[in-house]
This record gives sequence, structure tokens and C-alpha cells, in this order.
Amino acid sequence: MITHSMDAKHAGDGGYLFGRGEAWFAFMMTLGLMVFDYVDRQVIVSAFPYIKADWGLSDMQLGALVSVVSVTVALGSLPVALFADRSSRVRSIVIMAVAWSLATISCMFTRSFHQLLTARAIVGLGEAGYGSVGAALISSHFPSRMRGALLAAFFACASVGSVLGVLLGGVIAARWGWQAAFGVVGLPGLVLALLYLRVRDYRTVELTPTLDNATQSLGNTMRHVVKVLSRSRTLLLVCLGAAAQLIVVSAIWSWLPSFLNRVHGMAPDQAAVQAALIVLCGAVGSVVWGAVVDRVSARRPGAKFTTLTLLCITAAGVLALAFGAPQLGFVLSPQVQFGLIALGGFVMTCTVGPVSAIVIDVIHPGVRATGCSVLALFQNLFGLAAGPFLAGVLSDAWGLEPALATIPAFSLAAAVAFVMAAGTYEADRQRATELPAEPAGAAPVVTVATA
Repeated sequence: MITHSMDAKHAGDGGYLFGRGEAWFAFMMTLGLMVFDYVDRQVIVSAFPYIKADWGLSDMQLGALVSVVSVTVALGSLPVALFADRSSRVRSIVIMAVAWSLATISCMFTRSFHQLLTARAIVGLGEAGYGSVGAALISSHFPSRMRGALLAAFFACASVGSVLGVLLGGVIAARWGWQAAFGVVGLPGLVLALLYLRVRDYRTVELTPTLDNATQSLGNTMRHVVKVLSRSRTLLLVCLGAAAQLIVVSAIWSWLPSFLNRVHGMAPDQAAVQAALIVLCGAVGSVVWGAVVDRVSARRPGAKFTTLTLLCITAAGVLALAFGAPQLGFVLSPQVQFGLIALGGFVMTCTVGPVSAIVIDVIHPGVRATGCSVLALFQNLFGLAAGPFLAGVLSDAWGLEPALATIPAFSLAAAVAFVMAAGTYEADRQRATELPAEPAGAAPVVTVATA
């Protein structure tokens, strides 16, 4: 979304826009909604066995129920963010949260695949732009010295919500039915949305004539995004690599409960608990590998690509072994297989943090946020949306275990993209530091949260 510099020196106490208490209230409310944003996204994956049994859906259709959320998030993020910046951040967040919560609750009343698919699409449309608008609101309330840590905590809530969504979906569905799961998780978001009206908004900043013209339409904004993408080959390759790796992450996270249910005969609620542990491994891994990549590239910036390449290859090998060994006649005990999946799950989220840092390295400071929005668009549309759907298509053709054994090949594609990006990184990084700043207001600055 478009962001404006917020000079908080005159505000409240210690650089807070309105005061310490109001800032922390806004922060906790925004965090709470972020958690339920991802709970509502992921709750459906644990319900797959029940929905398949009740409606006789194909795995492609089940995958589409997950993927459609990421599609509408990706397509709606820019328009929603632009609208929020021109009107009110607080009112926009309230409208978004009410929309996705009511859409989630409405899923419990659907009676066909197409009705459920439509409701899930509205969930994504409601969530579109929430990450960027919420991040802007948090940034405006706090002094700059605190923003990095606070925004890291904000986006980390996506992992917390994903774990809770998988876990709650299985537990609630086992006790009260899969329809009830949507109603139970949708209600807290609706309550938080109404309480969010008590959060104070920052003043909408007047735009310069040039910036106002640049943001008059989504078409103008998209033309600028294409311009930014075409400037750097490294940016394009990193976007492709990040999306390919997220195909693996989203496919494993979405289909693991069904895999444990079908292949190992676990009850759906037990499968959900086990799958939630793998999601948790991925959440921890994203933090650990982000720190590792930062450390190894401290003296040699290009070393980050070697590290990411090796990690992607490792993830591909471990996950292919975990799901593919039984297909080749090798017998793995359930404990060994689960251990391999957990290890693969820990490694496969290695790109989540580093790719954003790379994008920032190769984009001119004046349009860095726009570069991040391009990355997020690729991650949502070509990664998070593609993974569950593609795995479902392969599962219908070959079976779920062979499908999950094939999906890690996209980690190898990601590794190839990072190897190629290493060859253009230094030149693009140097060019980004040497380019003259664009005229004030020449480009909209856009940020979109990843999943």
C-alpha cells in the first residue's frame, strides 16, 4: 500500500503517535486479527477428510478450496491497500475483518462445492490487504526504533494462526462436525473487528500532484510494478524461486492431515494435531534459517544464494525420501517417515525471510516497498495458490502419497532460480545504490503481506 512518512517527534510520549497505551492497544488488536486471519485460512485443511466423505469431492476440488483464498488475496491486495490509504486505515481493517469473518461463518451453511468455493473466495477478498494496512497502522503508532521488532512479531502471527487453524479445525470437526469448525473460528474475528473501532487512526496525508496521479487507478500502479520488475533480473529470479519453494510449503501444509488420515489411518483430529506440529516446525525453521542466511552473508553478501540453494536441495531430498521411499518399495516405519517430514518441514521454509532481504538489496530505496509487493504477488498467486491445487490434481491422477513425493521437485526449481540470481545479484545491487532517486511522488510505494 502507499505509505507516508509519519513524523512522531511531536506526538504523545517517547515518539508514540498518540501515547504508549493507545499504541499498544492498536498493536495487540492488530496482532489478534492477524492470528484469526490465518486461522480462518487454514481451518479447512483439517476438514478435508470429512468434506470428501460427505460431498464426494475430488482432491483437485479440495485443493481449490485452499488455493482460491490466496488467489483473491493476491488480486485484491493492491486495490484494497490503495483504498485504505485514501480513506481510513481503521475503518478499512474493520470492514475487511467483518467481511472475512462473516464469510468464514457462512461456510458452515454451504451445501455444495460451488457455494463453499464462493465463500472461501470472499474470505480471501476480505483478507486482501490486511497485512499491509495493519503493518502501516502499527508503524504509524510507534517510534521508528521499535518498528522492526514489532512488524516481525506481527507477521510471525501468520505462523501462529496457521498452526491454530490446522489444530482447531481437526479438533472441532471431530466433536461437532466440520461445518461447526467454520462457525467457531469465525466468531472471534468478528468480535475483534467490532472492538477494533476503538483503535485510533493516523491522519490521511495529502498527496503531491505527481503521486496523486500515479495512484489514481490500479492500472497506473500496476504499470509501475511492471516497470520495477523489469529493472532487475535478480528480482524476477528471486520472485520465481520464492514462489516455487512456497508451492512445496503450501502443498505439504494443506495435504498433510489428509495424508496421515488416508495412508496411516489416523483419525482426522489426531492427524490435525500431527500436521500442526509440522507447521510449527516450519514456523521455527523460517526464523532459524533467516538468521543463518544473515550470518553467512555478513561478509560475503553473495553467499546467501549458495546457502538458499543448498537448503532448497536438502528440503527436496528429505521430503522426496519421506514420501517417495514407500513408492520405490522401501519400508519406512510411521515414526521414521514422520521424522523425515518434520525435518523437511523445518528446512522447506528457509526462503521466507531471506528473499525479502534480497529484494530490498536490489531495489532502489525509493521503490523498495513496491519491490516487496511484487515479491508478495508472486508468492501468493504462483506459490501459495498453486501448491494445494496442483497437489490435488496430481493426487487425483496418481494418489496422494505419489503426489506429495513429486511436489518437492519445485524446491529444485527454486534452487536453480537462486543459482541464476547469484550471477546477477552484485550488478543489480550496485545499480540500485547508484541510481538517482526518483522525483518525489513519482511512484506509489506498495507493501503486501505474504502468507
